Amino acid sequence: MPPSVEEEHPRQGERRLPMALAVISAAVLYLFLPADFRITQDAVYVYPAFLMVLLGVLIVGDPGRIDRERRWLRLTTGVMIGLITLGSAVASTRLVVGILEGDTYGGAKELLAIGALVWITLVIAFALWYWHLDRGGPAARVRGSAEHRPAFVFPEEGMDSPLYAQWYPQFVDYLALSFNTATAFSPTDVSAVRHWSKLWLMTESGLSLALIGLVLADAINAL
Repeated sequence: MPPSVEEEHPRQGERRLPMALAVISAAVLYLFLPADFRITQDAVYVYPAFLMVLLGVLIVGDPGRIDRERRWLRLTTGVMIGLITLGSAVASTRLVVGILEGDTYGGAKELLAIGALVWITLVIAFALWYWHLDRGGPAARVRGSAEHRPAFVFPEEGMDSPLYAQWYPQFVDYLALSFNTATAFSPTDVSAVRHWSKLWLMTESGLSLALIGLVLADAINAL
């Protein structure tokens, strides 16, 4: 009996680089936020430094491709994503509250710049959560573990072609999902099939809609 595609070409863990670049981007974007939008107005570099330390721990604990299933690695990843989420939540809240209270932010250009920084960080945070939680995380996905139910179904999974026999969702797929949800206010070609994933998509769509609507309206007002 000839070997299957899986036996001939076993899955490889996904590369760390795309996820690492997203985390680094979130840290760099934080530095460009005005002081009023940071978690604390002092110690500007503490937040990015924490993110870099946590990312470094993950790289040392699981070097090369992401394929090690360890509880402490999952916990470290969750703490890192939670920290990015906290930074995004603080900046988003202060931006929305400021707009509603009539703050000018130095004009339309500065308001749009702040809005873009906050919105991009929001997209990154949700992409990381989708990537971290779906099917038990990246290390579990590469093994095709049956104990973890999928939260999202991607179009590639329904393609009847040997080219997609070993395909599984990786960080870029979740980044595209997050970006589409934040721009089109829907997941477009990806289906959410778990209650939590549907609620998270609704949350991201609502937050993005509020940010884009308020920022654009206030920027136009300031012209």
